[in-house]
Amino acid sequence: MDLQPSPAQTDSQACSHPALLDPWEAALAAGPGTVMAVLTATHGPAYRNPGTAMAIAPDGRFAGTLTSGCIEADLILQAQRVRADGRPLHLRYGQGSPFIDLRLPCGGAIEVMLFRVNDLDLLAELSRSRADRRPVSLRLSPDGRLALDAAERGAAGGVIIPFKAPIRFVIFGAGAEAAVFADLVKSMGYDHVLLSHEDRNLDAAQAMGCTVRRLGPMPDFKELVPDDRCAALLFYHDHDYEPQILRALLDRPAFYIGAQGSRATQTARLEHLARMGVPPDLLERVRGPIGLIPSSRDPRLLAISVLAEVVMAAGDPVVAPTP
Repeated sequence: MDLQPSPAQTDSQACSHPALLDPWEAALAAGPGTVMAVLTATHGPAYRNPGTAMAIAPDGRFAGTLTSGCIEADLILQAQRVRADGRPLHLRYGQGSPFIDLRLPCGGAIEVMLFRVNDLDLLAELSRSRADRRPVSLRLSPDGRLALDAAERGAAGGVIIPFKAPIRFVIFGAGAEAAVFADLVKSMGYDHVLLSHEDRNLDAAQAMGCTVRRLGPMPDFKELVPDDRCAALLFYHDHDYEPQILRALLDRPAFYIGAQGSRATQTARLEHLARMGVPPDLLERVRGPIGLIPSSRDPRLLAISVLAEVVMAAGDPVVAPTP
């Protein structure tokens, strides 16, 4: 089985622990004989949310994980049964489970469905949609059938698994803060680009493996910020560079727009934009000071603080059982 990363995954992710690989892309790469294990319900404390999946190859290799390792070995064994007879299998682990020797340290219980992957064309369509950053959902029916965007046409009683586009970071700035933040999001596997007029800054970030672009004439913001899963951040000490960039960003659907600086800097920034004719409702979209940790001055601490704030603002996909 060749467990390949998602089209959105980076080289660093491709070398990650198998629990960090994308299970749906792995299932597509593995082909026939792959069994999926999907978390369909949780009771009490749980390590993962419903909809979390694990792909299990015929040779026992896997991608993704449902717990911190409590039941994965048993799921690999159970997958052999599903692979042999072709029928989906519904299992419960933890409280109320017949597997008294398999306990969950969190003290709760989970329900899992295992089923053999039969429709590779559907997984290929799912992969294309995700690569194109198009929101898409899978519905898993109780009998192990999958359908795309099936909330209206699928069978009742299943689990809907939504796939949002991954966060894309569009970073503007000069100096250590911009380069360190770009390096952090790169190390986490996020799609990103750092735009700067400062060659030294670009050279340093590029040496770290970051995606960089020289900021000369105003770029194509439709290409930079294509959808509402983009976060745009400005790391400038010379704030004269900001107004034109922010004005262009406010015409795009980014879910997060933030700029480095103090409260006084933020006040002056918004006043400048208001004089440019930016209406109050758009001014409210510009965040500052940025980051969850107040007055973060060290570039590394600031980067961690800002990344946490952006991820919090993005929110987590909701995986909902259907009636």
